[in-house]
Formats: sequence, C-alpha cells, structure tokens
Amino acid sequence: MKMTLSSLASMLGLTLKGEDREFSGLNTITDASETEVTFLSNPRYVKFLKDTKACAVIVSKEHAGDVRSAALISDNPYVDYARAASLFVREQGEFSGVSELAWIHPDAEIGKDCVIHPFARIGARSKVGGGTAVFPGAYIGEDCVIGESCCIWPNAVILAGVTLGDCCVINSGAVIGTDGFGFVRHSGMMFKIPQIGTVELADGVDVGANSCIDRSALGATSIGDSTKIDNLVQIGHNVKMGEQCLIISQVGISGSTKVGDRVTMAGQAGISGHLNIGDDVTIGPQAGVPKDIADGITGGGSPFMEGSHYMRVAATMPKLHEMNKKIAQLEKEIDRLKALFSQEEK
Repeated sequence: MKMTLSSLASMLGLTLKGEDREFSGLNTITDASETEVTFLSNPRYVKFLKDTKACAVIVSKEHAGDVRSAALISDNPYVDYARAASLFVREQGEFSGVSELAWIHPDAEIGKDCVIHPFARIGARSKVGGGTAVFPGAYIGEDCVIGESCCIWPNAVILAGVTLGDCCVINSGAVIGTDGFGFVRHSGMMFKIPQIGTVELADGVDVGANSCIDRSALGATSIGDSTKIDNLVQIGHNVKMGEQCLIISQVGISGSTKVGDRVTMAGQAGISGHLNIGDDVTIGPQAGVPKDIADGITGGGSPFMEGSHYMRVAATMPKLHEMNKKIAQLEKEIDRLKALFSQEEK
C-alpha cells in the first residue's frame, strides 16, 4: 500500500513540515529506507536522526528541527506511530461468511457479519456476537458467550461456560477456562477438587499466545476492561484482575490473588496466592511477590522490595563477591590484632 505524507498527517491530525511525497510503509529509525516513515519517542535514539534514511519521522515539536527529511509533528509520537501502523496491518485468513466445514452446534447462535473459518468448533448453546472472527482449529465449548468484534485466532481454546466481552482477542494456543490447579492429599491419596466456576473477560481484553487463564473453583476468575496479557502467562483460579493492566510474558499469578487497576507486571514475575496488589503498581522483571503491595508502589527483586531500597540492593548484588573477599581479609586482620593484643596483655 502506498500513500502520501500529507494524507497520513491529515488522518492522524499531525503537522507536516517538509516535502510531501509517497511512502510505502513504516520501519525503525535505523533500518527505514527512503520510501518508509519512522518515529522518535525515546530520547536515546535522537542521535540517529541525522543518519536515518526515512522519508519522514513522526516526532515531537522539540526534535522536529533535528530531522533532515520531512517531519510529522506529534504531541505523542509513540501513540501516533501505533495509529499509523494500524493502516499497514496484514490481513490474516482471506475468508468471509460461515464455512460449511466449521462444526457449529444447532443450538449455537452466530451473530451478524461473523466470520467462522473451516474447522472451527462452536458448542451447544454458545453465543457468538456480531462481527466476531473464529479461525481454523479454534474451539469454543458449550454455554460460552463471545462478545461482538472479537478475534479468536487459530487453535485457541475457550472452554465451557466462559464469557468474553466485546473486542477481545484470544491468540493462538491460549486456553481460557482450563481447570484451576486444585488438589488435596487425603489418606495417602491425591483428590482432585472440581473446578466448577468460570472465567469472565471484560471488553477489550487481549490474551497472548499460549497463555492460560484458569476457571475458578467457585465463582469466576475475572479480567477487567482493556487489560493486555502477553504470551506465556499463567493466571490461576479465582484471580480478580482490574482494568488496563499490562501483564508481560511468563508472569505467573497464583490463585485467589486480587490485582488492582493499571498494574504492570514485568517478565517472569511470580505472584503468590491470596494477595492484594493495589492500583497503579509496577512489579519489575523476575520479581517474587510473597505479600500484599499497596497502591502506587514500584519495585522488584525476590522477595519483592520497594523502589529505592530495591535499586540499592540491585546495585549492590554485582559487588557481593568482592565485598565477601574484603570481609574475609578484614576478619583475618581482626584475628591477627586480637592475637597481638592478647600477647601484649600477657
């Protein structure tokens, strides 16, 4: 697809400074060609402005004068880059309508303008909202409610009784509503505790590839509006998560933990069960969280430490070996001095 810089500026509400010309796509500031647009949102990349080959840069007013090519002046370059990128998204699965090769139970309800690909499976009494796309190999169990304009990618699994709001995205390999991990030891045997609850996703929730959200033992595991979950995330049974959270790859959240709104959990963070994580909390990568976290706290480490304390500990860790050697030397010196004083006293 080709378009002009002026048409892009008009669509996004940007100011074009420099020559108008056609472009064919977007790329990074270091790799963009003369027919591509790039962006600058991180001050660390200002040094690349003078050498970028891009025909235009989406940039703040502050740095517009540093651009050698055309500048598309923006109040928020990263957001406007995302809006521009949406114009170049590749279509997946050129298909329309409801395939005769899909298995749809006679009691299921399919809304207007849905796209149901071959070999999708939709169970009894399930309802699929208008404009939703269900790709090949996707499994939707019995008694599910899928909202409008959702996208269920190939081989995603939505098990019985799960509810999705509007505009949800379930990526390939994700499993929504698998049994929570519930077992009890008794008389030398392991007994499974039936997980008879469900999962409820609000509007605009994204679930990444190969992530799992467990159904609750009782009640519902719930995810709030516009929360985004990366690939390879595990969310345990009865977790209650608020809106606009960002849960990054390989995070694990144990059962019955409550997570507030606008929480960020960085990669490989592990959260113990039955905790309360407040609003606007940021948890660093590979953190281990064993206790409640109040609103607005930022930190990391294992066990989790708050803000400045975590930074001091993190800065100290690489020095521990040398510190240990110095301590050993000091201990030897103290022992030598003790022996010397002991001899003098005699």
